[in-house]
Amino acid sequence: MWAAPGQIFRRIPARTKMDDHDAEHPVAFPTPRKGRGAVTNLQGRYEVDQREAVDDGWIPAGDDEVPPTLRTQVFEERAKSILTRNTSPDIPFSVSLNPYRGCEHGCIYCFARPTHSYLGLSPGLDFESRIYAKVNAAELLQRELSKRNYVPEPIALGVNTDAYQPIERELRLTRRVIEVLHDHGHPFAAITKSSLIERDIDLLAPMAAQGQVMGAVTITTLDAQIARTLEPRAATPVRRLRTIRALSEAGIPVGVSVAPVIPFVTEPDLERVLEACAEAGATSASYIVLRLPWEVAPLFKDWLAAHFPQRAERVMARVRDMRGGKDYDSSFEHRMKGEGAWADLLKQRFDKAVKRLGLNARRHGILDMSHFQRPPAPDSHNPQMSLF
Repeated sequence: MWAAPGQIFRRIPARTKMDDHDAEHPVAFPTPRKGRGAVTNLQGRYEVDQREAVDDGWIPAGDDEVPPTLRTQVFEERAKSILTRNTSPDIPFSVSLNPYRGCEHGCIYCFARPTHSYLGLSPGLDFESRIYAKVNAAELLQRELSKRNYVPEPIALGVNTDAYQPIERELRLTRRVIEVLHDHGHPFAAITKSSLIERDIDLLAPMAAQGQVMGAVTITTLDAQIARTLEPRAATPVRRLRTIRALSEAGIPVGVSVAPVIPFVTEPDLERVLEACAEAGATSASYIVLRLPWEVAPLFKDWLAAHFPQRAERVMARVRDMRGGKDYDSSFEHRMKGEGAWADLLKQRFDKAVKRLGLNARRHGILDMSHFQRPPAPDSHNPQMSLF
């Protein structure tokens, strides 16, 4: 773990709350890294020890406080399975596929960050700089679709980590997955913050013409400066609007996900985002209130302290207003939209804007399964056997 000049690392038992007032050295103020969302690399919740940078009051002459460049590392993973199923009542899909673990976009609010804890890595900087690529994703999908007991239903692509993050330009894992879905007429929906999805319009457009695909682009704010620290390696807001227009003009139903809505940070932009997306060709919209599960809460608070120190307490106070006095409430009925007066006001604002702009007037959520053709089993030597 990197420490700035004048900092030392103190090793403390995990889950032990430190009293900064009694500490010999105060906990050091987090230093942002250019191009990264997290400002710390805190240990995951399964680690035995925690480490925190503290200020020892001494800075060597000639040293500066700019953290070194953190390079992205990509590791090949041969996954054992590729489709994930859920029964959550507040999620509009039951099957998802994610070609990557970790995400270089570095969105500080990403609810998937805690999954890196299962790998013995940090949900902080490790999550956005140590990416695991499921290099056999397309092969596993082909095998899954060929099973006799496979029941086709729409697949949500890239909902945990972005399927179009920067490394996809080189590895093309998402492209190969879509080729399998395209070749066998299997419907899916994709959500992204990247303009790279435009690369695959040649596959998406003919599927959309048969009602087999829909897309969504996440836009949290139109403020490029906020987006640069909030989602440092995702496409700029203006570029994402161009992506919505490109998908729409290609005949692909596209919606906007205003997620997350962060009080006093992105929340003031809610109506402007919806207006810009409707003008660009979006036909549907949704929103999610900021979620802070597990390690996301301390990571987000560090980000607030680094980038919005003067409004940090106000932001967290409003978050707790919507979460029953806590940083986060994971109950199905409240985790997406929150509760209380402020959550109700936010819903009213969203509903009025959507109605005024004509969004969600047409229903695109039902995808056509009738064109699905089961591929032959991988070990089948007689292609005619697939007829029986």
